[in-house]
Amino acid sequence: MKERYVLAHDLGTTGDKAVLFNVSSGRMMGSAFSPYPTEYPSPTWAEQDPEDWWRAFCAANCELLSRLGIDPRGISVISFSGQMMGCLPVARDGTPLRKAIIWADQRATAEAQALLERLDLEAIYKITGHRVGPAYSAPKIMWFKSHEPNLYRRTYKFLQAKDFIVYKLTGEWVTDYSDACGTGLLDIRYKRWSEEVLAVAGISGEMLPEIRSSTDVVGETGEDAEEAGLVPGIPIVIGGGDGVCATAGAGAVQPGIGHVYLGSSAWVAGASEAPLLDPKMRTFSWPHLDPRLYSPNGTMHNAGSALEWAKRALGNLESELARWLNLSPYDVLEKVAEQVPPGSEGLLFLPYIMGERSPHWNPNARGVFLGITRRHTKAHLLRAVYEGVALNLKAIYNALKESGVKLGEMRAIGGGAKSRLWLQILADAFGEPLTATEAPLEATALGAAMAGVVGVGLVEDLQAAAERFVGLGERTEPSSGEETYARLYPLFLDAYKALEPVFDLLVDAIGKGGWDEET
Repeated sequence: MKERYVLAHDLGTTGDKAVLFNVSSGRMMGSAFSPYPTEYPSPTWAEQDPEDWWRAFCAANCELLSRLGIDPRGISVISFSGQMMGCLPVARDGTPLRKAIIWADQRATAEAQALLERLDLEAIYKITGHRVGPAYSAPKIMWFKSHEPNLYRRTYKFLQAKDFIVYKLTGEWVTDYSDACGTGLLDIRYKRWSEEVLAVAGISGEMLPEIRSSTDVVGETGEDAEEAGLVPGIPIVIGGGDGVCATAGAGAVQPGIGHVYLGSSAWVAGASEAPLLDPKMRTFSWPHLDPRLYSPNGTMHNAGSALEWAKRALGNLESELARWLNLSPYDVLEKVAEQVPPGSEGLLFLPYIMGERSPHWNPNARGVFLGITRRHTKAHLLRAVYEGVALNLKAIYNALKESGVKLGEMRAIGGGAKSRLWLQILADAFGEPLTATEAPLEATALGAAMAGVVGVGLVEDLQAAAERFVGLGERTEPSSGEETYARLYPLFLDAYKALEPVFDLLVDAIGKGGWDEET
């Protein structure tokens, strides 16, 4: 029997990863990564050249297929995951009119505030399932209208990264429900562009692409595919934004299965049959890759980024030792942190080194070590960083459960899921077992691949795809540390609440100093 393959592309912030999976076994055959740069024209701006996206797509494809010796005629479907909440203006012929503003860009702060003045936060949250902020596409489009009006008038469509590549391959102007949601313009309950939000934003719905289900076939490769080492006629499934693709790739394809993502940022997410909105607006909801479901989510900005800060600020010696031993510096830091018992002997860390999203939504929040005594060492400081991230994720976990999200079985994905220490701390903080997936670093591409095989009918639905594609690794049970974190958790929340006015005064006194706000 001739082997069939699904090709998944994950157009992330730093580059494009192409991953090939065997359809019949669900096994990953290999991957290739091609980077592209981000430009920062000012401290809070972040832009990428869409032609770099296309070059990376072609390069990753060609490298992967060449290395594996795969005939592209064996590829049954191509599907996509991509960075969300961007803004690329293109002309009617598909030519980019300028560089894309990506999710990390914060220039549209005034436009986000203008939206809130025209339609209050609670009203927008109920319509879109999200709060308003400059990271979302809608304020960025508003910024174009105000600051680059000639370009705005020439714009035919505003696209996301993956949708630009799909247009290059198929000539179709389409997006999926999850990326549409990331614009801040989608009516999440009816899954259509919100006329009310479009009106207050002053944006024409004609400038937005058609919205399709993540499992829809939206076209097939044309002649441009040959530049990418492909052949014409391969079906293209639109896929989804990276966050919801990761949710599917964790196997969270039905209510009762949740997951934690541990990367530079971190989140807790699950699946539900309807948008489950939080009365306190601590969390938000995305449309799931499965068109019958939604994915309630709470994302914190500072997770692996907090650990990276600790490595840079505290771990010079450990990083040098790791270099000599040809190890990851994080493995050495983890060994140091493991010397300290749960609770870091009374040392708390608030991990808000770049402001925070869930559950506080406070760009003025700051990182804090609280409770330092003479007995505390570098090892205590390092362990407290792991614990501070875990305790904030517990706050998100609890907020989702309070909103009605069923998170019975918890999975772990992302680079942090390879850390035994972090998984143990999380299991103890949640008071629940935590199971890492077999390929925690590939969850995003895996979700895109699952959408692809369902879209062309090779697998019945996403639950069946998860059974075939998602393997489970080691299960971490709560340990004796559970009692310690249960005592510390309310103190962690109280510490933030007590310091919240201090954070505001500190920003007023010293200024933001160029640090990145919530994204």
